[in-house]
Amino acid sequence: MEHNDTPVQAGFGAVSLSPELSRAVEAMGYESMTDIQAAAIPAVLAGKDIIGRSATGTGKTAAFGIPAVEMLSAQPGSAAVLVLCPTRELAMQISGEVAKFARFKRDVHLATLYGGQAMPIQLEQLRRANFVVGTPGRVMDHMRRGTLKLDAIKMVILDEADEMLNMGFLDDIRTILADAPQQRQTLLFSATMPPAILQITREFQHDPVMVAVDGGKKTLDAIEQYYYLVPPGQKPDALNLLLQAHRPERALVFCNTRRMVDELVEYLVKSGFKATGLHGEMSQMARTRVMQDFRLGLTKILVATDVAARGIDVEDVEGVYNYDIPQDDEYYIHRIGRTGRAGKRGAAHILACNRGQVRRIREIRNYIRADIKEKALPSREEILSLRHGQRMDKVREALHEPPQPQTMEAVEALIQEGYDARQIAATLLSMMGEKERRMKLPKVRAVTAAEKPARKPVRSRVAVRLNLGKRQDMAPNFIVSALCDGADIAARDIGRIDVRGDYSLIELTPEDARKVLRTMQKARIRNNRASFTLQAPGKEAPAYPPERRRKRTRPLH
Repeated sequence: MEHNDTPVQAGFGAVSLSPELSRAVEAMGYESMTDIQAAAIPAVLAGKDIIGRSATGTGKTAAFGIPAVEMLSAQPGSAAVLVLCPTRELAMQISGEVAKFARFKRDVHLATLYGGQAMPIQLEQLRRANFVVGTPGRVMDHMRRGTLKLDAIKMVILDEADEMLNMGFLDDIRTILADAPQQRQTLLFSATMPPAILQITREFQHDPVMVAVDGGKKTLDAIEQYYYLVPPGQKPDALNLLLQAHRPERALVFCNTRRMVDELVEYLVKSGFKATGLHGEMSQMARTRVMQDFRLGLTKILVATDVAARGIDVEDVEGVYNYDIPQDDEYYIHRIGRTGRAGKRGAAHILACNRGQVRRIREIRNYIRADIKEKALPSREEILSLRHGQRMDKVREALHEPPQPQTMEAVEALIQEGYDARQIAATLLSMMGEKERRMKLPKVRAVTAAEKPARKPVRSRVAVRLNLGKRQDMAPNFIVSALCDGADIAARDIGRIDVRGDYSLIELTPEDARKVLRTMQKARIRNNRASFTLQAPGKEAPAYPPERRRKRTRPLH
């Protein structure tokens, strides 16, 4: 396997592109290549298979989209390029970018295949398509129907391969790759390289070039990261204060469950914010409308789960708010990587309710090797002061433009009546801020890191056995998400989870255990059929894993 770990910063003129593609790249405002583009594009144009390891927000789509469009030579109706990605949002995003690259080329015809869209629309696209983007499930569906044939495929691209595996698409990916001609290019992009990914590269790639770009650190360097200590039960109000203070034109808020997304959106809308939600239970039409409104600025705040937000690539996201702390470190990087792009600064914020969550923040900080600073929530006085400063900035900006004649006439009339010009200006500024002085802001009690969370009364627990364990790639975060979504259980009410070889043990209250046994016997977790049984008293119970010796880390504050 070749390695290309040190890409050279260069303009797109350094690679040989057709006049049509060069014109499209220039029209999109691209000047210099990112590290992943500088490393991958020449290798792909040279006909190499590649393994690309790069973080979100580093220009990955262009790294494979530009050379794929450049090398496409198939006739309409004969699929030559196939891009596989985990979600419909990402499929739509990739198709949109490829369409921009191909805007001046007449021989590129796109089809975008994903679940939730009417089949006749996709069949019409496939009739002329030579460049196909889709999710593995829908691509397999068309292969079974005979409406998509892979016998003319010259290039297969796997984008966010690790996430496709996490979503249970491994068998589909193997089937698709095995069905495509052996004489082809295979490009694989993944943020992480678990053993299953490496096995795919060994089976289906030929002497690939490894493009390992440390883009994640560079992306994080442009992002200021903060966390806020919040009393239990006051997280919605704390988020309210932050949004009132920051007033972002476009912001992302992340929750761990769809239930929390819905509850938080309802709270924010009632509080006067233009907010909407995005999660996996929404119809495709609703998801498309939500994303369109967010891109157009009709919605300023998008509240989403991690899986639903996969593939969201919206410019000028000013801030990312972690309402819930992600249980996976990589999810945190994916979340905050959506701000601080294209040379702009961004901000990421975390709400923490107890010392356990502060410890989790410390773990994330150690993983990303970047500082996450503690910060106090803004007070009412600070918010009003910020608003006053914003008003003054608007006034200064307006003073550079000539005033309207009728405005000057009104001011002159007031002066003729004996009012002082400074008094007039001060009164107008005061009137501008009147609405904000009357606004009601929630009160959030200040806490410190040393303050212990209030003890809750101990509730009796029972052990529930799940038939899935480590051999099925099960992990506590997948189980928590499934129970929250499938049985409507709050994450805070779930006790210890012990993942064993072929099964897992979950600590629940008797009431929640009955809900799980009643409602989740036909559930699927990570594409595996789940079966729950009540563990008999006296049998093994969930146990905390043995403590590991950890290196001492410096405190967060």
